[in-house]
Amino acid sequence: MLVRADLNVPLEDARVADDTRIRASLPTLRLVLERGAAEVVVCSHLGRPQGEDPAYSMRPVEARLRELLPDERLRVLENTRFNPGETKNYPGFARELADDCDLYVNDAFGSAHRAHASTVGVAKLLPAYAGLLLERELEELGKLLGDLERPFVIISGGVKVEDKLGVLKNLGGRADNVLIGGKMAEEIRESNPLDFEVELPVDVVAASEFAEDAGTKIVPFDSLPEGWLGLDIGPQTRERFAQIISRARTIFWNGPMGVFEWPPFAAGTKAVAEAVAKAEAHSVVGGADSVRALTEMGLVDEVDWASTGGGAALEFLEGKELPGVAAIPEEE
Repeated sequence: MLVRADLNVPLEDARVADDTRIRASLPTLRLVLERGAAEVVVCSHLGRPQGEDPAYSMRPVEARLRELLPDERLRVLENTRFNPGETKNYPGFARELADDCDLYVNDAFGSAHRAHASTVGVAKLLPAYAGLLLERELEELGKLLGDLERPFVIISGGVKVEDKLGVLKNLGGRADNVLIGGKMAEEIRESNPLDFEVELPVDVVAASEFAEDAGTKIVPFDSLPEGWLGLDIGPQTRERFAQIISRARTIFWNGPMGVFEWPPFAAGTKAVAEAVAKAEAHSVVGGADSVRALTEMGLVDEVDWASTGGGAALEFLEGKELPGVAAIPEEE
């Protein structure tokens, strides 16, 4: 059996720095092992290597997976992107992956928006099924596209508007409140491409330069001093956003409120994370940074669903068809 997992995790000093995605793959792997699979071949990409590159080897990932699930029937293949046929969906590489396997399970929702050999090509060669994680992602994210409890609050942040613009256009008009922070807020203030009202910050934590130890001061959102940068939402905005979130009954959060990796600019993201965790709402969080913030604060178990999807989640919520999902036949 071949399982396409999402083991694209961060490495530091040749060790797994965050095993969240590895842990998310375990239920499906345990299930197929418990049902008597003679061998489970696991494949995944890791990073964006340009050909074979030891820095992107799956060996540290395999080592961590075996610590979490020590079963001699598991076999982990090397990084699928070491082969140029992966991203080009070459039939030859798909056949190589499928060799000696009788079933294919796609559990890599985070790669389902890519028409690659390991996500689409193999599904044309073997009986193909969705894994538990893939099914759960579609179920939880799909709730945001159907009937939902109101008020419905969307919180969006991060650097690039274009990455999330499709989701905001598709979902934002259905929301009761759309809260925007991070660099996104500045871009939308200058040129709002949305046809509905959004809540922008009223104040920001300004920095004299883009550095963790920069000088800081709280200033109105539209009155940044010349040469200064807004690197977090300010205290008035944190309070305002938290109040709106506290009244929500459905929440979707994607993207930090500032440069949360640096403590002087982490308070906004922390305030949003705490408010989402405390809210009596169905809460869905997507995007690596938002999930990371929740995890570091010990709050990830306080939300209803923390998506592993990244770009796949955004494209799904934008209404796009995901090739890796479309390649799996519907059950009769």
